[in-house]
Amino acid sequence: MPILSVTTMQQTLLRLDSIASQVSTTLLALSPDDLDGAFERTLRSLVEALEGREATLLEHAEDASLFDIVSTWSRAGSAPDGMDDAGGSLTVEIAQHIDGDQPRTLRIPDDLSPEAIDRLGPRLEHIGSAIGVPVRVAGHRVCALIVTSARDASAWDQQLVSRIQLLAEILTYAVHRRRQARTLRLREAELTRLSTQLKSEAVYLREEIQTLHGFNEIIGDSEVLRDALDRVREVASTDATVLLLGETGTGKELFARAVHDRSPRRNRTLVRVNCAALPPTLIESELFGHERGAFTGAVSMRQGRFELADKGTIFLDEIGDLPPDLQAKLLRVLQEGEFERVGSSHIRKVDVRVIAATHRSLTAATEAGQFRADLYYRLSVYPIHLPALRERPDDIPRLVWFFVHRRQRALHRQIKRIPQAVMDTLQTYSWPGNVRELENVIERAMIRSTGDTLALDNSFGPVTRASARAHADSLDTVVRRHIEDVLRRCGWRISGKGNAADHLNLHPNTLRFRMKKLGITRPLHAPDPAPRQGY
Repeated sequence: MPILSVTTMQQTLLRLDSIASQVSTTLLALSPDDLDGAFERTLRSLVEALEGREATLLEHAEDASLFDIVSTWSRAGSAPDGMDDAGGSLTVEIAQHIDGDQPRTLRIPDDLSPEAIDRLGPRLEHIGSAIGVPVRVAGHRVCALIVTSARDASAWDQQLVSRIQLLAEILTYAVHRRRQARTLRLREAELTRLSTQLKSEAVYLREEIQTLHGFNEIIGDSEVLRDALDRVREVASTDATVLLLGETGTGKELFARAVHDRSPRRNRTLVRVNCAALPPTLIESELFGHERGAFTGAVSMRQGRFELADKGTIFLDEIGDLPPDLQAKLLRVLQEGEFERVGSSHIRKVDVRVIAATHRSLTAATEAGQFRADLYYRLSVYPIHLPALRERPDDIPRLVWFFVHRRQRALHRQIKRIPQAVMDTLQTYSWPGNVRELENVIERAMIRSTGDTLALDNSFGPVTRASARAHADSLDTVVRRHIEDVLRRCGWRISGKGNAADHLNLHPNTLRFRMKKLGITRPLHAPDPAPRQGY
């Protein structure tokens, strides 16, 4: 195609100026989400004004070698010039020749590689040249405008090129504005999510502070306690599931916090759930959250404890009391890291480290069919046995002084002396309630002590003497006495309604085995048990 005449050139330039003016006004008036139609209309006007073949607007990624086609218009049809099976389109081929910051004119097919000519074949018919105009914003290439034409490369007058470059810049800033709007929306959504997360964590932490119990340190230096702490140090740096086993009051939550505080997740939240304290109707909502309207009273969406603990740790206290229907859902979280809120079918993913605790025998509960065996094996990856207080009497003096110093100011006391007889009494007691019971006993003693010497409450004496005698007996004697007492109360029923095995938290066969081992036999004329509240 020959070079345009002066008259034709002036008409083309005026038309391009008119297109630029209209497009600039139109794009500014449109929202970022409504630009696609304006882009296509602009490219069509450009092709018609230049009597070209096709115009394509490309948007570059951060890596300028990668791009997406924003819009394209061709005289052969307005379908996008997409990738073909041969490895690329003419648009892609031309885009690879646009280097630097200045417009580039190509002779077609002279400036293309032989491989590209063979690949594109018929697509090069009626195309004599192409121009590519790159545009940068803030030093980064954002877009490129490519126009193909039947005219010769020499027909691209500098005035035409400058008008095409101006139009490319107008389109590029519209694309950039849309990119910024989308980025802003994503950031706003992330800020909203983080804000909701922080609010939920703040609510949880306020509730946690209100319900914090007793002490915040693990006190003691006995061998059994050191063994337990050594196991904490061994497992803390991993993501392994930990099962804390111990009697009530042995400090399972303190050990859970010790594991969390030494783990890589220590900067995230440790979320505590007492499975025994929540009603069965609410525990699923507490663990996994619920959607608005999921049930009566669900007036708003609420995140569950697993969502709160995402990237952190969740402590499931009294896991042995978890209802059977929720055990399967907990197993799914442990295995797959996914769950669904109550009232929703949307699967949510979480990355949570689980620490579970129980005072019950999960082995016996599993044998009795009360606890899922597969869940038990998933929880007991790394069990830690927490010693009872009676197993570490040497730690009692340090614990006593710890509680005394911590409560003195609140109780307006100045305890400076603890008689050795009092300490001996405390060390020989069996402490069925463990450290929690010791704390309560010390607080009662401080209330009673008006001077600087600690005096035990009178109610502690008889219990202590009975306990000391039990402590002096052998373990088999104490176990035999307890089993016989429960059997008498249950009318020596080992299975069936109101049986002794259930009250002892044992499988009937396990109870029979222990009876045989301890030499327990039913008396020949055992009386029927008297009715008793609580049994």
